[in-house]
Amino acid sequence: MPQSAAVLCHDSRSLRTLTKTLAQLGVDLTHCRSERQALESVIGGSCSTLIVDFDLKEAEEVIRMATLLPEAQKPALLALSTRVWPGSGQAFQSGAERILYKPLEPEVIKESMKSAKRAARANRRRFDRHELKTLVYLELESGTITALSIDIGEQGLALQAIDPVPIRAKVWFHCALPGTRVTIQGHADVIWASDHGRAGLFFSKLGPTARKHLKNWLAKRGHTKHPLRDLLPRANDHVWFAATTEESELASAR
Repeated sequence: MPQSAAVLCHDSRSLRTLTKTLAQLGVDLTHCRSERQALESVIGGSCSTLIVDFDLKEAEEVIRMATLLPEAQKPALLALSTRVWPGSGQAFQSGAERILYKPLEPEVIKESMKSAKRAARANRRRFDRHELKTLVYLELESGTITALSIDIGEQGLALQAIDPVPIRAKVWFHCALPGTRVTIQGHADVIWASDHGRAGLFFSKLGPTARKHLKNWLAKRGHTKHPLRDLLPRANDHVWFAATTEESELASAR
């Protein structure tokens, strides 16, 4: 992967320093103006480094989501922070690998990017085979939950969020099928959820076009696993089930 950086930062001084310094290193910079744009750059494989400003309220969620990715798909995770606690502590706890303190110093940026490049090479050698993940968006009355797909089957999907997902029926969702630009959307029932952010969704309503795209995607990947079993929680997950017909079907699939 060519050296590239997705940057979620709205501080003009920091952006100028990053733009100039990364250009000297031959690193392409993509200025992300939202949490969603930053995460989609990561998932789409268009960046080898993710730089997030922890002065932004969404910074922690972006880094925590990125840490859920398989090692071969995960970019280097750098944080911008002031020298004042709790900014630096929060960044490390979220999963940032290195902190660039403000005001930014070009030589420190260069050293951090070189370290990131070495780490990316090591990851590609160690994890050259991996299953691509995709972002799943659940639209609730309280707002949007962003999660990472674990598995997708014909009847539903399992996902991982950074916080517990509420048990709900008829949740509107949308996601791109992993490795493609094809988006499917529809309604799903959250039929189980764990206290660690894992959850299983049963597709309650998919349009004909979405269903067709999903079947074609599964066929191309030789998907042969039991579609209901794919939705089951792990044995060590502490989960809550919805009292639905699907629950009894899942139980019989164990």
